[in-house]
Formats: sequence, structure tokens, C-alpha cells
Amino acid sequence: MEVEDYASSSGGTSDSELLTQDTNDEEICDYSGELLKFKCRKLTSKANWKDELGMAEIVSYHGRLWKSTGIVRDGKIYYSIEEALFMAEIGALDLLRDDLCLSLEEIYKMVSQGKFGCCWESFQVYRHLKSLGYIIGRHGVPWTLKRLVKSEPKLNEATEEINTKCDREAEDKSTIIEMFKGMHIDKVKAIFDVYPPNSNFKKTSPGNPSFVLCLTSSLPPSKQEISNLERQCYGIPLKFCNIENGRVSFFSFNMVELPLLP
Repeated sequence: MEVEDYASSSGGTSDSELLTQDTNDEEICDYSGELLKFKCRKLTSKANWKDELGMAEIVSYHGRLWKSTGIVRDGKIYYSIEEALFMAEIGALDLLRDDLCLSLEEIYKMVSQGKFGCCWESFQVYRHLKSLGYIIGRHGVPWTLKRLVKSEPKLNEATEEINTKCDREAEDKSTIIEMFKGMHIDKVKAIFDVYPPNSNFKKTSPGNPSFVLCLTSSLPPSKQEISNLERQCYGIPLKFCNIENGRVSFFSFNMVELPLLP
């Protein structure tokens, strides 16, 4: 089994160089559609949790799931909280904070607090699809900034629009937080860009996702909400999901024209 240590192998590398690296450890990479389950592994990846970023910085990696998990910035791989928890659940990642390895219970608590852009319902959806082999990224977040491929104008335009909106609203951030502190907003929102299982997936050229997944409340989205999401996603197909008693349900809407009755 060939092993590469991130600290020694990726120092000073560019995003594109990092993404072309490979290992021969195939024990945690399965694109067959079968459920990924916990395995006792001799070698696990390690990551340091960064509270200021709300993400985990990978310091050493093994296997191949990292090729379709996490974003790349400045030659480093970062996992969102849902990615870190999923990898920890299957025994592929040790998540550290202040040099101490976090238990699954501690990571569950971090997710349940909903402070890092992911609520418990979002994680349940992520885990369900990831276990089936789908490749999942947060909606509108580029996998890497080094090479924005010209063949993906829809996603690039969406990302630029999101970044512009975030810059414009940054000065009002503290006010908005105070306004909505302790308040639950119950509405549909796009959460994940979902790609089909693909052993040749590349973060530098992912292409457009198969669909954008939207999380709904207990009520179905309104026609206006669906129209708004379709515009925001530039025509990429939408699928909706609902969580009830731990069960993940998926559904979509089609436009149907009823014939006029005489």
C-alpha cells in the first residue's frame, strides 16, 4: 500500500498539481453505488478543525475519497463539517481540535448547533447520497479557484453572483445576525450540487452537476419559490428533499399543460 503524507507531499504545490496526485489505496473509494460503511483502517486521514473558517484543513490524507471530497484553496484541501463528519463515521478521518481527536459525539454536537452552514437535516441528506456513491459539493462553492473551466458558464455566473451578493451584504452581517438570533426561518433553499458516481471526477473540471438539491420544510415549496430557484440555478435541474423521522425523501416537479375542456 503506497502512502503519501500531505505535510510532506503537498507543501508548495499548486491546486492543479495537488488534484493530479493519486494513491493506490482503494479501500475507501467505491463508485459502484454500494453503501460506504465503517471500516477499520490501518491508515486514516487527519484534519485540523478551524473554527474561524468553519472547516477542517486536511494535514494528511490516505485513500482516494479526497479526490471527490472537499474544496482546494492555495494547495490545501478543506472539508466542510458535513464532509468531515461523514468521513469520520466511515473511519476514514481523524478530526482534531487543539491537537485532541474529536469523538463522533462531539462532531454530532457541532453539526446539531447549525453554526457552520450545515444543520442536522442537511447532513442526513449528504450522508444518504454520499453513501450511494454520489459526488456532492455545497451549492455555488467552486471545487477549486485555480482553473475555472470555460465550459461551465452557468456555474461560474452563479458563483460570481453569489460572491457579489455576499460582498454587498457583508457590512450588514452583524445587524442581520441580531435580527434573526433565535429565529427559525422555514423555507426552501438550495444546499448541494450533486454529481453522479464517477471514478474519473476532477475538481479542476467537474462540469455542471446533474441536479441541484434543495431542502424543504414540512410544506412543499410554492410555485414562486420554485421559479426563483430555477432562475438562480440557471436551468440546472432541481430536486427537492424532505426529512421526516430520519427518513430522507426526494421529489421533483414537472411543468404539465392540461388540455382545455370543451
